[in-house]
Amino acid sequence: MHLTVIAKTPEPGRVKTRLSPPCTLDEAASIAAAALADTFDAVDAAVAAHRDSGAEAVRRVALLDGRPGEWIPPGYEIVAQRGEGLAERLANGFDDLGPGAIVGMDTPAAGRWLGAALTALAARCDVLGLAADGGYWVIGLATIDRRVFQGIPMSTSNTGAAQLRRLHALGRPVRLLPMTRDLDDEADLRALARSAGTGRLAATAQSVVARLGEPVGRPARRRR
Repeated sequence: MHLTVIAKTPEPGRVKTRLSPPCTLDEAASIAAAALADTFDAVDAAVAAHRDSGAEAVRRVALLDGRPGEWIPPGYEIVAQRGEGLAERLANGFDDLGPGAIVGMDTPAAGRWLGAALTALAARCDVLGLAADGGYWVIGLATIDRRVFQGIPMSTSNTGAAQLRRLHALGRPVRLLPMTRDLDDEADLRALARSAGTGRLAATAQSVVARLGEPVGRPARRRR
């Protein structure tokens, strides 16, 4: 079984481009790098806890679009993404890696639920964690079947619901994990900066938002 982070190399102009503007491309890349670092930490913690429980070993994998670098921690297998769209890349990723879970790089705070994902997969139950924008932040397959992803519309407000319906239509048991908010645009960035989140991503978001100041079109708060 594997626990895999699907990621792009955090280089300016390649990642989080929907944040620029108002962020610079360098700031967007730093946000992506912080999100990846926190996500890898969450994966490490989940795998260690799973191992300490006496369960089977779990491989840690980076399913990568781009060049590897020191931002990938030691001990991770590096597997190149294959395919044109996200659905094909997920299907190919599971073909290459076998049963396990693939988690996005945008929701490290949801990492506290990755242990539950591993437990469900060990019991031969799929897992799905929906995102507030209509997508999903993690999917886990206990057995491999490319039909899971065929024809699923990606990056829409209906992606998560369509994916869940497909899993059910194929007769696969599914454990739903809690919904969370991912980081796509300025509103997401500002919401994260206002939250009580900890870790590198939250700190980076707070620093960037402090530089940006009030969003365009919103009156500045009156100081008391």
